[in-house]
Amino acid sequence: MSGSKPDIIWSPHHVDQYVICDSELSLYRIGPVGSAEAKAGTLPLSEETAATLLAINSDTPYMKCVAWYPKHEPECLLAVGQANGRVVLTSLGQSPNSRCRELMGKEFVPKHARQCNTLAWNPFDSNWLAAGLDKHRADFSVLIWDISSKFSPEVSVPMEKIRLSAIESDSGLVVTKPLYELGQNDACLSLCWLPRDQKLLLAGMHRNLAIFDLRNTSQKTFVNTKAIQGVTVDPHFPERVASFFEGQVAIWDLRKFEKPVLTLTEQPKPLTKVAWCPTRTGLLATLTRDSNIIRLYDMQHTPTPIGDETEPTIIERSVQPCRESVISSFAWHPSAQNRMVVVSPNRVMTDFTVFERISLAWSSSTSLMWACGRHLYECTEDGEEGLAADRDIATKMRQRAQNRYGHDTVQVWRNHQLAGGDDPQLKSLWYTLHYILYRCHQYTEDLEQKQQGSKQTLIYSGIKNIVKSSSGTTESRRCWTGSDSPADVACYHSEERSLALQLCGWISRGPEIDIEPFLKSLEQEGEWERAAAVALFNLDIRRAIQILNKGASADKGDVNLNVVAMALSGYTDEKNSLWREMCSSLRLQLKKPYLGVMFAFLTSEPGAYDGVLYESSVAVRDRVAFACIFLKDSQLIRYIDKMTNEMKDVGNLEGILLTGLTKDGVDLMESYVDRTGDVQTASFCMLKGSPGDVVKDPRVQGWIENYRNLLDAWRFWHKRAEFDILRSKLDPSSKPLAQVFVSCNFCGKSISYSCSAMPHQGRGFSQYGVSGSPTKSKVTSCPGCRKPLPRCALCLMNMGTPVSSSPGTGKLDEKVDLTRDKKFAQFNNWFTWCHNCRHGGHAGHMLSWFRDHSECPVSACTCKCVQLDTTGNLVPSDSC
Repeated sequence: MSGSKPDIIWSPHHVDQYVICDSELSLYRIGPVGSAEAKAGTLPLSEETAATLLAINSDTPYMKCVAWYPKHEPECLLAVGQANGRVVLTSLGQSPNSRCRELMGKEFVPKHARQCNTLAWNPFDSNWLAAGLDKHRADFSVLIWDISSKFSPEVSVPMEKIRLSAIESDSGLVVTKPLYELGQNDACLSLCWLPRDQKLLLAGMHRNLAIFDLRNTSQKTFVNTKAIQGVTVDPHFPERVASFFEGQVAIWDLRKFEKPVLTLTEQPKPLTKVAWCPTRTGLLATLTRDSNIIRLYDMQHTPTPIGDETEPTIIERSVQPCRESVISSFAWHPSAQNRMVVVSPNRVMTDFTVFERISLAWSSSTSLMWACGRHLYECTEDGEEGLAADRDIATKMRQRAQNRYGHDTVQVWRNHQLAGGDDPQLKSLWYTLHYILYRCHQYTEDLEQKQQGSKQTLIYSGIKNIVKSSSGTTESRRCWTGSDSPADVACYHSEERSLALQLCGWISRGPEIDIEPFLKSLEQEGEWERAAAVALFNLDIRRAIQILNKGASADKGDVNLNVVAMALSGYTDEKNSLWREMCSSLRLQLKKPYLGVMFAFLTSEPGAYDGVLYESSVAVRDRVAFACIFLKDSQLIRYIDKMTNEMKDVGNLEGILLTGLTKDGVDLMESYVDRTGDVQTASFCMLKGSPGDVVKDPRVQGWIENYRNLLDAWRFWHKRAEFDILRSKLDPSSKPLAQVFVSCNFCGKSISYSCSAMPHQGRGFSQYGVSGSPTKSKVTSCPGCRKPLPRCALCLMNMGTPVSSSPGTGKLDEKVDLTRDKKFAQFNNWFTWCHNCRHGGHAGHMLSWFRDHSECPVSACTCKCVQLDTTGNLVPSDSC
């Protein structure tokens, strides 16, 4: 292509070869960088590939267009269109014995010289070569040549029109008569053969797109348009064609050729090339002049147009193979997925892969899969299990559901162990709920229930409302136990404060404060520092020192606790003492928070305990209990309000101790769910202890329904049923009413005194249990009209008759039987029928029948009853 920018053409039958054509033809082979083909002097195309020059052809001057022969034999045969209109056949790197030698040098010459703009080989009859020429007032612009001297034209074509005239010349055989001549007194700028028929040719003429049918050359189908350049057919959709003009791309549907179905507006600069991706459906690449960007239009998701005016939706994106140089041309790889080679004006080539947008999909079991091009990838976890804290919340909730998390209603505190026991917030939450439910149960068992009813309500309301209702607070001065210091400390007491201390777990219920059981439980759990701090906060220095010494001598204990015990033994209340000065300066260096707050308490001024109250590493329940002992009413209320607001803002579950199961508790839980997504904990928490309308809050109902949907998505249907049963017990208003009844075909009344419906989803079977009387009487007829009930298709007995087995089917499935002491009948005796054919019988008989058969047991009925029940065919994941 003399004086023009280089173009690139992939070999149609060698996936690793392509030609660069401008002033000469250069054949290259692509190979890996470390392969034998990538010898010294090769051109690097990317980090992985390089190009090796195989052959050069400089014998064909004035090139304007090039087309590669589509068949494997002869190999590397090229047709070159020249500036004078001639079409020359040439080759690259062929052996002398190749059949290509017979055709090399053959020329096809039009009557009048003018530029050849485009060439196209017929994909069906490879001997046919179409050439598009500039306009001449006395000649045709579309010429179809037969490169073989032996051909049999159709009878409909006049012999004088297809006569070949060949003469010998210096350059070889010269053909002057084409097989077909089309487009008189017009210009042809682009050509392509239509794959639906070997004799249909689409041409971009001067002012229109024309479809020529070679079976009748006197007629043509055309549409007036300016988009006549670069016509190309989508290889995956033969009816879709793209063409361009200036900066616009037109997408045509040959079935509706009146106007383009879509027009794409490009940049202000004119387009130079458009090409469909051969490996990707509906992906069109375009290139503008003097640009380093290739624009891609994805029509993969094009909906079917409903009306003529409906345009398909496309996804547009841009890729930049070369950041520095301008792109002269590009070519898609014929077989490699989304791969192309681009060339710059100075012949710098780049091998580039267009990466697809990644579509992610999560399964209900938290498996991750994504699609990229034609490949589907699955993300699997490593063999080594990660830390529980690093797992996704859905994975945690799934594992907890398998452990029956939240279902322990007796020892409520054990639910944090079922959750893994590694989350301190969950531990605090379930201990708080345990104390709430335990204390409320104790108050309920008191003889004076009327007097204790207000206390029970206060317990559910949380410590925030408890301290606000406090009245009759008394102040007392308490001296240190086990210390020689004569100092005393102001402490505050009231019935409400004692109740708050019980909820914090410091004391058990009783007339006097007794923290010894709490201290022993902390010692058993190895929480020596916390136990010592609690003993110290109760002004018992000797007990705190004993705990520290015991912790230092215990297995895996910290010997440094002896040093802390020694420091405590030297406590003095003198403000200017050296002991107080050293403890005040060195307590911040202690790594364990409970040891730090012990010295913060000892060195604080009376009533100023910020070093203890605002130490975030100390449990909320311990700080609240400390405040209930040492703060005045006004200070305590302000502190509790501030703590409550902080807990609500961050969604800290330890704040349930303060808010209780109230609206404030729902606000706190909402922040927690927004932060973690743990609807499982939120659902169980709100159901466990809400005595009022809190559970009816729309947010709570949303958490519950989301958790139920999760269980269904995981196919944990048995666990979802258990959750629904627990929910109905804790919240009777949530128990659904019966919605489906078995009615008589004759009178329409219910056939049972009490129906229990358990319909399957879909169009499969429905089962209904009929209650029996205390004497287990048989219900075989309608109670209203006394008409007999339908008969079982297998045992032929009236429905309602209790049976144990069916003839020839063996024992029934006893796993699904309800217990005999229940009011309802056994599952095997339930009414069962197909929603499609209306045939049925006893549930146990039908299940036994369909274990070995697929069709309905009724004669002449071919209904595939069980196969209609898609949900019933699924196996619950929790039973695998």
